[in-house]
Amino acid sequence: VILLNATSAVKATAAVAYQANSSCQSRCGEVSIPYPFGTGGDCNVSKHFFITCNTSFTPSKAFLTTSFSGQRYATGCLSLCNNINDVSNGSCSGIGCCQTSIPKGVKSYNITIESYENHADVLPENPCSYAFVAENDNYTFSTSDLRGFDFKDKLFPVTLDWTIGKKSCKEAKRDTKSFACKKNSKCIDSELNSGYICKCFEGYDGNPYLPNGCQGDGKKNGTGCSLPNKDQSKRSLLIDVALGIGIGFLGLLLGIVLLCWMLKQRQISELKRVNFQQNGGILLREQLSKRQGYREEVKVFTVEELEKATNNYHESRILGQGGQGTVYKGILADNRIVAIKKSTIGDPSQVEQFINEIMVLYQINHRNVVKLLGCCLETQVPLLVYEYITNGTLFHHLHDDDAAFDLPWETRLRIATETAEALSYLHSAVSIPIIHRDIKLANILLDNNYNAKVSDFGASRLIPSDEAQITTIVQGTFGYLDPEYMHTSLLTEKSDVYSFGVVLMELLTGQKVVCFKRSEEKRVLAMYFISLMKEDNLLDILDPRVLTDKNVEQLKEVAALASRCVRMKGEERPTMKEVAHELAGLQAMPKQPWSKSKLQGEESEYLLGDMCSTYTDGATSSSM
Repeated sequence: VILLNATSAVKATAAVAYQANSSCQSRCGEVSIPYPFGTGGDCNVSKHFFITCNTSFTPSKAFLTTSFSGQRYATGCLSLCNNINDVSNGSCSGIGCCQTSIPKGVKSYNITIESYENHADVLPENPCSYAFVAENDNYTFSTSDLRGFDFKDKLFPVTLDWTIGKKSCKEAKRDTKSFACKKNSKCIDSELNSGYICKCFEGYDGNPYLPNGCQGDGKKNGTGCSLPNKDQSKRSLLIDVALGIGIGFLGLLLGIVLLCWMLKQRQISELKRVNFQQNGGILLREQLSKRQGYREEVKVFTVEELEKATNNYHESRILGQGGQGTVYKGILADNRIVAIKKSTIGDPSQVEQFINEIMVLYQINHRNVVKLLGCCLETQVPLLVYEYITNGTLFHHLHDDDAAFDLPWETRLRIATETAEALSYLHSAVSIPIIHRDIKLANILLDNNYNAKVSDFGASRLIPSDEAQITTIVQGTFGYLDPEYMHTSLLTEKSDVYSFGVVLMELLTGQKVVCFKRSEEKRVLAMYFISLMKEDNLLDILDPRVLTDKNVEQLKEVAALASRCVRMKGEERPTMKEVAHELAGLQAMPKQPWSKSKLQGEESEYLLGDMCSTYTDGATSSSM
C-alpha cells in the first residue's frame, strides 16, 4: 500500500455553493460548485475555473478543465513485505505500507506503482499492490488492507489548492476591473508561489468573490446582534482617561521595552553559546589546539558574519536545495565569494563525528574536491562554508536545454577522469578514508575551465582504518544507489564505485539516470545500458553528439569500464584507484578510425541478477 498525503491551504469546496447568478449550476453529483468555479458562461471567473460535469457517471462527477505548466517534481517511497506477520496496524513506514507527501503548489500529478523485478514472488495473503492519494490524517493503515481485493473499492477524501491568478494582493489591487475580492472582503497572499485568495471580513459571511457576497453587520460573526449601547459622554471620558494613563506611563513603557530588548540580547547571546557548545565548538577548539597548522586555516564564523554575507539568507542568494539542506551564495567582508550550506536537521548524538568530519575535510587538499573554508557553530544546526564554484553543476551542462554548449567527448572524459581521481584520493590518500555516498552529476561542480569539483559531503561517512565496511541507514539518490548497499545496509568504498559507473553511463549517453517518460525497460538507465551491452547494441544508446568514427573504440572502452563498476557484487567491481588509472590511460589513447569489431558482451550479471526479496517502488511525478 503506497499512500500520498495531500495537504492544502485553501479548500475548493464550500458548505453553501454561492453562485454568480441563479441560473448557474450549483452542484455536480455530491460536489458543490461555488463561484469563482462554474460550468460555463458567466458562472466561472475565467477559463481556469471551468468545471465539466460529466453526467454519464452515477452520481455525476466534476472535472476541472484546464492546462498546466511548470517544473517537474518527483517523490515516492519504498514498501517491503516478505511476511504478513511483520506488518503492524497503524504503521505506514515501509513494512507493508509506505507514505510520502505531495507539496503545496503541485498543479497535476501522476501516480505509478512498480514492482522491482516484476514481483518475483506474490504472497497469497497479499495479492495486490495499491497506490492512492488521500488527505493528510484521513487514512490509518490496517493489515486487512493487504488481504483480498476489497481495498480497491474504498474512497478517501482529497482537498484541492487554488488561487486567483499569479499576482500578489499588492499587484492585483492595481487593476480594479480584474481584482477578485469584492465588498466587505480582504485579500490574502497565497502560501503557494503566486496568486491570492479572498476572505470575508470578521462579522461577515458568504462568498467574497461575488458582488455583495459577504453579508453581515460586522458584529458577532454576522449574526445581527448589536453591541450594547454606550453613552457617548462615558465613552469620551474613557478615551480621556486612557490618553492620560498612556501619557503618564509612556516613560515607564519605554523603560520596559528597553529592558526587554536587553534581556532579549542576553537570551540571544546565551542561545549562541549553548548552540556553540552543543554543536561541538569546545571539542573543535581542543582539536585545533592539538594540531599545528590549523589555527590560520580553520575559520570559525559568527552568526552575524554569515547573515551579512547572505543578506540574511535572502531567497535571491539560494544556489541550490536538496535533501541535506540549502546552499546560499555569500560575500564575505573581504569580498570573497563563498558557498554557505545550511543543513535542514541536526543530530546531537553525532556531534563528535561531525567535528571529526570537519577536521578530516580540512585535511583534504585536492584540486578536484571543493575546499571547506570554515564553519559556524552558533546556530541551531551547523553551517559549513565552502569555496564558490562559478560554472554550475555537470547535471546542468549535460541535461538542461539552456546549457551554453554541448560538452564534447574530450571534455566529458576529462571530467570523468578528474572525478575518479578525487574519489580515489578520498578513499585511499587521506588519513581516514571517506565514502562520499551520493556521487551524481548534481554533486559534480565545474569551474570556468570545466574542471571537475566533487562537492556535497552531507551524506559522507568516515571509515575507520581497521574496518572495511560500516552499517548505516540506507541513503542516496535513486538510480545511483548501490543495490548491494540498499539490500544489506553495509556501506563500502565500492558503493561510490557503483554510483560513479552510473555517472559514466550518463556521460556516454547524454540521458538522465531515471526518466518516467521512457518505456519501462528503458526507464532506469543503468539496467537499459547493461542490457544493450549484453546484446552487442551499445551504439544504439551512445550520445550522437559525441559519437564519431574516430572515438568509437574509446567510447567502447569507457562503456566496458562503466559496466564493471555496476556489477551486482561489490567485490567484483574495480577500486576507484583502478578506475582513475584506466580513465587516465584512455585519455592518452590515440583516436583510431572505427573498425566494425563487435563489442564484448562479457557482462552477464550486473543489475539483471535475481533478487531474493520482493518489494514495491512507488513514485509520483508532478508538474509545479
